[in-house]
Amino acid sequence: MTRSEFDDIRAYVADETTHAGDLLSIARNLIDDLERAHMREAALRTYYLRLLTAARATVAAESVGAPDPLAFVKHELAERGQLPEDGEAVQRILSDARAAAALLACLEQTPQTRPRGPRLRKCVGTGRSLPR
Repeated sequence: MTRSEFDDIRAYVADETTHAGDLLSIARNLIDDLERAHMREAALRTYYLRLLTAARATVAAESVGAPDPLAFVKHELAERGQLPEDGEAVQRILSDARAAAALLACLEQTPQTRPRGPRLRKCVGTGRSLPR
């Protein structure tokens, strides 16, 4: 859910003409959204843990001179259908990796400052409609 959707909900809840039944409906929708977000987070944590484990096993296998140290990472990528298949895909993947590394380096160097003064609230977006 976007920030503007939260702002829309806050405004709707603060409105004195909002009926209790409408608030209950919003609460149910928010709980459903929260549950879906929790499930997505759990799945992403699982994927991350599997990739991290495969990466660590690959480094360990290389350090002991295993014949195919990349087998662990290749296995994880193959299970997700992410192994490169041809030369063009390989070049695109390498280019994407370089671009991602450059973006991360830029993000780590730039301090994130918040604008001074009162926060302006804009209600934009069409992702969620509130009952009236």
